[in-house]
Amino acid sequence: MHTPGLARLIACAGSARTQTTDDFSRALSYEYWLAGQFPPADKANSPAIAWNRMQAYGLRPEAGNWYVLQPVHIHIARDHLVLTDQRQLNISETESRPLFEMAKASCEEMGLQILFGDAQTWFLRADEWAGLLTATVDAACGHNIDIWMPKGEFERPWRKLQNEIQMQWFTHDINAQREMRGAKVINSVWISGGAQNLDPALKQVSTAKEYAQHLSQSQGQVPVLLNNLCEAAINSDWALWLDNMHELDKNWFSPLVAGLRNKQITSLKLNFSDAHKIASFDLTPWSLRKFWVKPSLHHLFSIS
Repeated sequence: MHTPGLARLIACAGSARTQTTDDFSRALSYEYWLAGQFPPADKANSPAIAWNRMQAYGLRPEAGNWYVLQPVHIHIARDHLVLTDQRQLNISETESRPLFEMAKASCEEMGLQILFGDAQTWFLRADEWAGLLTATVDAACGHNIDIWMPKGEFERPWRKLQNEIQMQWFTHDINAQREMRGAKVINSVWISGGAQNLDPALKQVSTAKEYAQHLSQSQGQVPVLLNNLCEAAINSDWALWLDNMHELDKNWFSPLVAGLRNKQITSLKLNFSDAHKIASFDLTPWSLRKFWVKPSLHHLFSIS
């Protein structure tokens, strides 16, 4: 790694504060942190984000119990099923819309409502299913999905709906065309994030692209989510991970060092996560006055 900016920040911040979930939590550590549930109040369920996600898409749904519903690819391994990272499917809206309409017909037959967010994100209303234990896509993908499948009183109705959608999509022209060009077929749906209302605890964050505009419109603390490393980490693509880390250092960490040094930034909190852990570092302009401290990532990578 060639990350002088990050090494300076970590060395000057000193030891981290850490929080941890267990190995079978139904969301990744940063997903619980964003939901204001770290350590999670209920490790057996995914964060209740559906209403907040719908609001982000400008949807105004009827009151009820809503879930995030995502079209996915499930790979059949020798003796188990594996959920593929949804980012690698590159589902276009042209492909997603017809699949959505077919899924909508199946949902309506069961008395369920479904809304379209974007090509990879839909929303399902199932009032009777409140309490269904679900896992996020990122928590489940790459693993044997059996322990991350929905659990609870209404898991059988969910399995029925999932199976019906899978059968409808199996022979669809869209999947035939994807298969011909070597792309993974869209062969299932994944449910998570059940919520009955907006959750004010959910942190409102900017992505890197939104950050400059957000700063120009507001003052004070601006949480920013830098999730460039997520796809590479989930898929163990460490060459891509290193490339993205170097870009983060160039575009973010080194400028943050300069911002602290020039006192344009008065305080900075950095949160780093893997699947089950959050490490938090706090810095102020005074932190950089530790001239005797050599740049090092020791405090980040020595966390156990």
